Amino acid sequence: MEDGYIKYSSDRRNGTVPETAQLESLNQARTSLFDLGLIGVYPDGVGYGNLSIRASGDEFIITASATGGSRILISSQYCLVENFSADRNHVQSMGQLPASSEAMTHGAIYLANPAVQCVVHVHNRQLFDYWIANNRLATPANIPYGTPAMAHEVSKMVLAQPKLPVLFAMAGHDEGIVAYGADVATTHRLMLTELERSQIS
Repeated sequence: MEDGYIKYSSDRRNGTVPETAQLESLNQARTSLFDLGLIGVYPDGVGYGNLSIRASGDEFIITASATGGSRILISSQYCLVENFSADRNHVQSMGQLPASSEAMTHGAIYLANPAVQCVVHVHNRQLFDYWIANNRLATPANIPYGTPAMAHEVSKMVLAQPKLPVLFAMAGHDEGIVAYGADVATTHRLMLTELERSQIS
């Protein structure tokens, strides 16, 4: 597993993301997913799973890198992505920790659809295998996570899927599943619904 390894260059200024009701809602959803094992740390110590919410414009607040092992996050474990460029493979952020390794993928989704307010990336073997086996929406298997190629591919996918919420698999990122939607609640609910469907199929 490679999740957790940052592949982009970055500039980060120190600061702390303010606590808001929206951030609290995201944190509660994250704890729910953590309890289900969709966010966590693999035996080799590599973390997986990340969530974000839109801030203002195309800025977004995302879980920081290496926070997968914490059940409940505090504001210092989030960061604000102020700007990103898939072409330059670069992320500019504000926070006490680096942004998640999937920051560019999240950013591509927000940039492609202004209606999106929340993005959730988790890992789950059963849901991933079910999704791929049934030829559901997925990025190509030859595109790795956290790369400009993934950001560009996700952008095209989002533009072709205007109805929210949406769930897709990262075929080139084993176990990786992403959901995005108009708010935290519907995005979280879609992830749970599809997880349950995969378990009873």
